[in-house]
Amino acid sequence: MGQSIGIKDMRAFFAIVEEGNISHAAQRLDVAQPALSRQMKRLEEKLNVKLFERGSRRIRLTDAGRVLYGRVENILGMVDGTVREITEIGTGAKGSIRIGTITTSGAMILPDLISEFHKIYPNITFEIWEAEGARILELLDSHLIEIAITRTQVDNLAYELLVLPNEPLVIVMNKNNPCGEDEHFIKLEELKNQSIIIPLRWKSIFETNCKKIGFEPEIICVSDSVVQDLMMVKKNLGVALIPISSRELLTDGNLVYKQIIEPEMKTHTVISWLKNQTLSTACTHFIDMFKKMYLKDN
Repeated sequence: MGQSIGIKDMRAFFAIVEEGNISHAAQRLDVAQPALSRQMKRLEEKLNVKLFERGSRRIRLTDAGRVLYGRVENILGMVDGTVREITEIGTGAKGSIRIGTITTSGAMILPDLISEFHKIYPNITFEIWEAEGARILELLDSHLIEIAITRTQVDNLAYELLVLPNEPLVIVMNKNNPCGEDEHFIKLEELKNQSIIIPLRWKSIFETNCKKIGFEPEIICVSDSVVQDLMMVKKNLGVALIPISSRELLTDGNLVYKQIIEPEMKTHTVISWLKNQTLSTACTHFIDMFKKMYLKDN
């Protein structure tokens, strides 16, 4: 870029993209809509590119606009994260903890953890972002969150890690359409003629294991929303692969859970935060409580 962009322009551009139109962005920024339009026009002239596709009621970004949005999201995340870190250091009793989580792990861990934490630190608030694992780590890298809860492979050179013990993957099925001879376990080969619903993170290893024993699995849906997967099983659309802890997300007498064997499949939850980053005191207290509640035996 031949010209520099100020934080004010970045926040204005980011607000327009997030809100979807200039009118809503102007309300969010508490500025007049014509003034915001002129500001974006000057920004385009400064960069000598078009950032928005004109003629649509909802904002659409050009290729250049999409690149700028990605950069601005990271920069603003770092700026805001740095300000929060500086102002919250040493307080411990106030502030906000920003957490990114995938559904399967966050739903099992966070309610109990936050409940206990709130008893001791009632003035600390929480921001919880939910997405798939790769996106959660992007938010962590951008300083938009302080703690990531994922099931993805995490680089221990870039992040501090706490790893929960392995838990088995299970097949959940509708009791009116059962499969497998055993009451509690199911062999992979017994899924040969079943319609499978599966989260993306386990699709590749599941297919590989099935091919090793001589069949192609019938995957009818790839979905990282475990609650949605359970609801589809309830509607008898197929069977779903989930972590065993996720069975608590939907208590329903019509669902049956069987642990996969031959071969056994497992997963684990990883709590991570950036190395070489000074965490807020509140966040440090939160991690300490996590260790006490979930890593007692370690």
